[in-house]
Amino acid sequence: MNVLVVDDHPMTVSGYIESLSSLFLTQPVNFLKAYHCEGAFHKFKDCAALDLAILDYGLPSYEFEQLYSGIDVARRLRLEHPNCKIIVITAHTEILLVYDILRASNPDGLLLKNEITSENLPLIVREILQGNYYQSPGVRKIVKEIWKKDLMVDDLNRQILIYLAKGYRIKKIEQALSLSMSAVQRRIAQMKLAFDVKEDTGLVEEAILQNFL
Repeated sequence: MNVLVVDDHPMTVSGYIESLSSLFLTQPVNFLKAYHCEGAFHKFKDCAALDLAILDYGLPSYEFEQLYSGIDVARRLRLEHPNCKIIVITAHTEILLVYDILRASNPDGLLLKNEITSENLPLIVREILQGNYYQSPGVRKIVKEIWKKDLMVDDLNRQILIYLAKGYRIKKIEQALSLSMSAVQRRIAQMKLAFDVKEDTGLVEEAILQNFL
């Protein structure tokens, strides 16, 4: 069995491997280590068959291959090793970001880093290797939260809100998303109703207060 573990903190990689070692006592396992997108790319490109990958979301990018985060690594890895079970781990708890990780990478497991222990990681990995999908309690809670504002399930609404938070003007959002100005304004108006605010800046502030951003 080949297992790829990727995190930008070497101590974290070592900790995951030590925790999982007890899970593979009855079969030989080869742990592959990487600390950034580039290292992960070369590991899974050079590996004939990869069975499991544990990927941190926040990884140093590899622009040559357009890999900017664990999401991009997961997508590319899925193409190279379609039978590989993929677990994505993130320290982020912002609702929109966690939901986007889930939607964009479609992992077999998605975990919040602060919920991982040396005791529960082997149990989670065993469940995933048995063919089950797993979301940590914090991830499940976040997914429930986004449905309380069901407008935010829409990809374009989430992107518009993120652009507003970055300070983009409506004209620039219109160009970035290939929408008409009226379409952008209509979506912003709907989100302001959902968050019960009147101004665009108030929308961003309330989204931050409610941990959407």
